Amino acid sequence: MADVVREVMTPGAVMVPPDASLVEAAQLMRAQGIGDVLVASGQHVLGVLTDRDITLRAVAEGSDPLTVSARAVCTPNPVVVGPEDLVTVAAGLMREHAIRRLPVVEDGRLVGVVSMGDIAVAEEPGSTLAEVSRADGHGRRRDGGQPRGGPDLAEPPTRGW
Repeated sequence: MADVVREVMTPGAVMVPPDASLVEAAQLMRAQGIGDVLVASGQHVLGVLTDRDITLRAVAEGSDPLTVSARAVCTPNPVVVGPEDLVTVAAGLMREHAIRRLPVVEDGRLVGVVSMGDIAVAEEPGSTLAEVSRADGHGRRRDGGQPRGGPDLAEPPTRGW
């Protein structure tokens, strides 16, 4: 069982500068297979930008994603956690603020990101959340194993409509 955030976090983070366009941020998310990026100046985190932010705060409002900056749409001043904070503290912050990821900051410098999935993999390796967190998005586990329930889960579902 992991005690501190450093033991479960993912070192580093995918970042965009504050003046990056929403198109640039979205293309980076797609290339990395992720749904959010940190908006940062150097190693100083200014905000978190999600694919949902782009959709609801820009595209749905009729804004041009080629000209709107990441900083204009991101959630500013994100809740952060330190690498030596207890994993239970990180989980509590996620629950309290209804968020799935926390930037990990040490001495004012970004050192990584911890997600709900990271915590689940460390704390409850057999849980559904841990299994989903290990999957690569194509039904395969990142650790090379089969999804729970066997290889049939790797097949895309068929839709009756």
